[in-house]
Amino acid sequence: MAEKILIVDDVSKNIQILGNILSQKDYQIAYAQNGQQAIDICKVQEFDLILLDIMMPGLDGYGVCTELKKNPKTDDIPIIFLTAKADMDSIIKGFETGGQDYITKPFNAAELLARVHNHLLIKRQREQLKEMNDNLEDRVKERTNQLEKANHKLEVLDQAKTNFLSVISHEIRTPLNGVIGITELLTQTNIDKDQEGYLENLKEVSKRLMRFSETALLITSLKIDNYKPEILPVSLSNLISDSVSLFQKNNSNSKLKIITRLPEDDLLVVVDSDLIRTCFLMIIENSHRFVNINPELDISLSLEDNKASIKFIDNGPGFSETALANLFDLFSAGDFLHSEGTGLGLAAVKLALDVHEASIKIENDGLKGAKIVISLDYKTN
Repeated sequence: MAEKILIVDDVSKNIQILGNILSQKDYQIAYAQNGQQAIDICKVQEFDLILLDIMMPGLDGYGVCTELKKNPKTDDIPIIFLTAKADMDSIIKGFETGGQDYITKPFNAAELLARVHNHLLIKRQREQLKEMNDNLEDRVKERTNQLEKANHKLEVLDQAKTNFLSVISHEIRTPLNGVIGITELLTQTNIDKDQEGYLENLKEVSKRLMRFSETALLITSLKIDNYKPEILPVSLSNLISDSVSLFQKNNSNSKLKIITRLPEDDLLVVVDSDLIRTCFLMIIENSHRFVNINPELDISLSLEDNKASIKFIDNGPGFSETALANLFDLFSAGDFLHSEGTGLGLAAVKLALDVHEASIKIENDGLKGAKIVISLDYKTN
């Protein structure tokens, strides 16, 4: 479509000259012979460029330019002033009122066509850029809306998981306490070897269910920010030793050999001791469940990169591919240490460590088995 140019000049001869020059190009030309007529024409027609004479009776070119720049519909039309004046004050005033350029009389055809072409090109490019920005904004809004919907669905699903854990945990604990109590009473009665074995299996299953329930409650509490941590300085070596002792007390028949390598100089960490102790205990218990014939778990404590680094390395089968792909997911396809299990352990550990802004790294340690590294900020004495 041909671009439309408005020529505004009170001298008919000037309009004729400009029209003849512009006729060399495929432009649509309109004319106005005074300032008010120019403004009225711009109200009903759209133009790509205005050639505007400065010295006109009544409303001069400065006044016309000022009025056009006030109107949002015409403020982006480039204006080239036509003037017999070449003094600097007139030129500056033209720019101050909103003009983009000026041409002095008498007109040079080549100069006029070049300036007109350049300003029309700039206007086209500006419009194209605006269109691209508008399209980009629309695409960003659409994508943002899609992400918001997706995030909302994830939040709903996450909340459903949390609610499910809470309900399951409470529903399990009540009857389970009864089962554990009755099992203890039965062990004190006269029973044969087979019955004793059955009761031991029942006690082990009950303990496992209880651990699941406790883990689920912990996750629920951490997920809904209901857990109120007690952050205090505590000995990291003591926390590790306490976790080992607690495991051995709860699993007196375990064949897991635990080797601890703790530094002579104690390290203090500012943490919720119950949460961190629980993290350590969960890792030890999982090693106990999945290690090989001669089970070993090596626990070491050292300083690395200005962090207290706690490493757990067992000689079990290591992580399955499924477990590695879903390390921190609730109800993942695999246990966080190996190939089966509740799928809650690592989620709980990760949430507990998040409370302390601590990190956890999990991988297979070559041919040795599973390797977990926890990094905590430590406090110097």
